[in-house]
Amino acid sequence: MTSAGKSIYYFGFYLLVLGITLTVVPNTLLSTFMLPETGEVWIRVVGIIVFNIGLYYIFMAPANQALFFTLTIYTRMLILLWFIVFVLMGWAPTPLIMFGLVDAAGAVWTYTAMRSK
Repeated sequence: MTSAGKSIYYFGFYLLVLGITLTVVPNTLLSTFMLPETGEVWIRVVGIIVFNIGLYYIFMAPANQALFFTLTIYTRMLILLWFIVFVLMGWAPTPLIMFGLVDAAGAVWTYTAMRSK
């Protein structure tokens, strides 16, 4: 597996853990980041989606598909951009940006690994 593939692979495990946490104990995670707790099912739905995306990352990483890697760079950077917009619009509290920063860091890791071939 290439360095870029490893960055995708390990990021996939982060997504699995995040997805399971959002599904099983969402309010623990939300309160840790000063986000409002919820009793609604939407956060668990998001958890399952995040978990499934993590599976895509883990299973695609060994294939070393440059197009997939590139798409993850764009989409992970967009997560940060969207979360900043949500905060600026007053739709979400500032700590949400921390999740976007993790995605952006993963994107930079993959981008750097792809450039160092």
